[in-house]
Amino acid sequence: MVFEPLDMFIFVTLKNKSMESTLHQEATVEQAIELGLRADEFEMIKEILGRTPNFTETSVYSVMWSEHCSYKNSIFWLKQLPKDGPHMLVKAGEENAGLVDLGDGIGCVFKIESHNHPSALEPYQGAATGVGGINRDIFTMGARPIAQLNSLRFGDIEADRTKWLVKGVVKGIGDYGNSFGIPIVGGEVFFDSSYNQNPLVNAFSAGLIDTKKVISAKAKGPGNPVYIVGSATGKDGIAGAAFASKDITEDSASDLPSVQVGDPFQEKLLLEATMELAETNAIVGMQDMGAAGITCSTCEMSAGGGVGMDIYLDKVPTRQENMLPYEILLSESQERMLVVVKKGEDEVVKSIFDKWDLHAEEIGVVTDTGRVRYHMHGEIVGDVPAESLVLGGGAPQNQREYSEPAYFQEYKKFDITKVEQPKDLKEVAMFLLQHPNIASKRWVYEQYDSMVGTKNMVTNQPSDAGVVNIKGTNKALAMTVDCNSRYVNADPEVGTMIAVSEAARNITCAGGEPSAITNCLNFGNPYNPESYWQFVGAIKGMSAACLKFATPVTGGNVSFYNQSVIGGVEVPVFPTPTIGMIGVLEDKSKLMTLDFKQKGDLIFILGETVEDIASSEYLASYHKIQASPAPHFDLEKEYVLHQAIKGLIKNSLVTAVHDCSDGGLFVTLSEMSFPRGLGFDIVTDSEIREDAFLFGESQGRVVVSLSEDQEEDFIEYMLSTGVNFTLLGHVTKGKFVVDDEHYGFCHEAKDIFDNALAMKLEK
Repeated sequence: MVFEPLDMFIFVTLKNKSMESTLHQEATVEQAIELGLRADEFEMIKEILGRTPNFTETSVYSVMWSEHCSYKNSIFWLKQLPKDGPHMLVKAGEENAGLVDLGDGIGCVFKIESHNHPSALEPYQGAATGVGGINRDIFTMGARPIAQLNSLRFGDIEADRTKWLVKGVVKGIGDYGNSFGIPIVGGEVFFDSSYNQNPLVNAFSAGLIDTKKVISAKAKGPGNPVYIVGSATGKDGIAGAAFASKDITEDSASDLPSVQVGDPFQEKLLLEATMELAETNAIVGMQDMGAAGITCSTCEMSAGGGVGMDIYLDKVPTRQENMLPYEILLSESQERMLVVVKKGEDEVVKSIFDKWDLHAEEIGVVTDTGRVRYHMHGEIVGDVPAESLVLGGGAPQNQREYSEPAYFQEYKKFDITKVEQPKDLKEVAMFLLQHPNIASKRWVYEQYDSMVGTKNMVTNQPSDAGVVNIKGTNKALAMTVDCNSRYVNADPEVGTMIAVSEAARNITCAGGEPSAITNCLNFGNPYNPESYWQFVGAIKGMSAACLKFATPVTGGNVSFYNQSVIGGVEVPVFPTPTIGMIGVLEDKSKLMTLDFKQKGDLIFILGETVEDIASSEYLASYHKIQASPAPHFDLEKEYVLHQAIKGLIKNSLVTAVHDCSDGGLFVTLSEMSFPRGLGFDIVTDSEIREDAFLFGESQGRVVVSLSEDQEEDFIEYMLSTGVNFTLLGHVTKGKFVVDDEHYGFCHEAKDIFDNALAMKLEK
């Protein structure tokens, strides 16, 4: 996580007045507003404290009550999401991340979070520290990270700024992840002009843990010492969480001090020290020092355990001399954690961190006051009730107004008959294969190491989900991140149901059983009723789909204020509720890949194909038509389809499985052909427009291949499921043939598909 910088107003104030008097005198409402609070919130703080807060206390509330920490404009709706499921061990909000039971005493800790605004200003460090932060959330619970994914959104790929952002973000993710030693096994990249000024960088991490050794993020036991461990504290990232809770504007470059600087090698040391610490009985609780730094970890751990803390800021190891209390409290310097140690076990902790050459300094003590008191040089500089600062406690919980935007009904008026079908569909096919939203992301993933530190734990076979072996068992873990934000923009409720369904479909197509999700909810300004309407619709759609697939929400984060302010006008990004999902392969020998296996295999499409091109890449990019509803979708039929696929894989009735999504059927078939240099010969449906059949993105469809020997058993099984299935044709040696027309050769199409993105970025 991250938070907002202190404005120049504050620095001018400190420069022009006595530092000491400014920090200790009563804060003004003007200062509170400059720090990101609202006037009514400042009055709430005065009521909570029974007095006017000083500057340091106001700074503490400004970051803790920022959207990125308190979820003050989203918590009401987040509470509507389903949190119970058959595999849940730790529910959303209870600890640093969700925990799902994989059986055999093994748990999976996983989470996704955003680092959008830092990446917009300094893409390399913004993205790198996003990777570092999400991994700390995992290993702070005692889990060893085993895999990462990411979901990236950028603006117009022709723009120089977009190319700069893409290169910086990808290098930041690759350098940090590769150096830290955790493989990146999948993800997604999407381009649209709505992200021109405000890219989205969502990082996902998953780790494995012995379910008997989970480390809590709650402080307990008055008298227990409180330690800060890891790196020293500097001035980088001051108030980054508040920064994440405001608009990106043309002047945002002045906010660069809010961007943290990461050190993956330091993080690796911190990981190993933490894993060693987890094997002892010396710790009571531990929390990553991410958003809002010391402020957040001390307040959240205290409130979680129903205790208080006395924290001595002058004992915090710092990188700069004479750091002020609010600078130490609000710094988001990376690779730091807060640890509550059992009284008398100090030497155990110190010896472990000394071994790994890391700071481990006692900076405070747990109290029974329920208050967090911050001391500096023998003087109390802040005294606040812990509960008043945290999510679900005294922090504001707002229900914002929302209203349906006018475009929503306009999009529903879309009429396919008014879109002329191109005469040359081969041209359309090649156009889509080289479109940056469809083409191979090889330029991206080749900068990531998918095998680093794994000791053969990861499979690189082409599959709809990233799959990681769970050593010592017959199981594997499947994971994916999904969201088509164009669908969500067209219809937030349906579009988000599709996002959850596609994630479940990808897990299922890989041979797994969907288990649970984490989400990263990227939306515009919550005070804009139309943006908030999109958010509410997405929550409703997510709830419906998660209930259907029995995939509870384990946590995640909300990132509002994702828009550009250009010439005084807000331009929101496409609403993007990114879904990170995990699933379990009970028998890893049943891993299913997407590649055609041999010439002559039969190709079937499962599910209902309808005459629909709504919100497709074909319609939006080739025809330049943005105004259309979400594609055809039926949640009940989607669910039934998934059950059918599970049976096909379990009974070994198919040789390849791939979901039909972005780009439609032609792209799906091409992606199945590329790995082995094969091809396809298919026949379209004469009752459906050919462009809709080939390039439409109606949901609930999966393409499978099977040998002729499997055909009889396959058909018998499919007839028992009630799912539509249609024979399309057969696998060829390398030709692409549609209705007896030659669409080219596999090697030619693959060359276009593989190199299109690199050519765009390097042009």
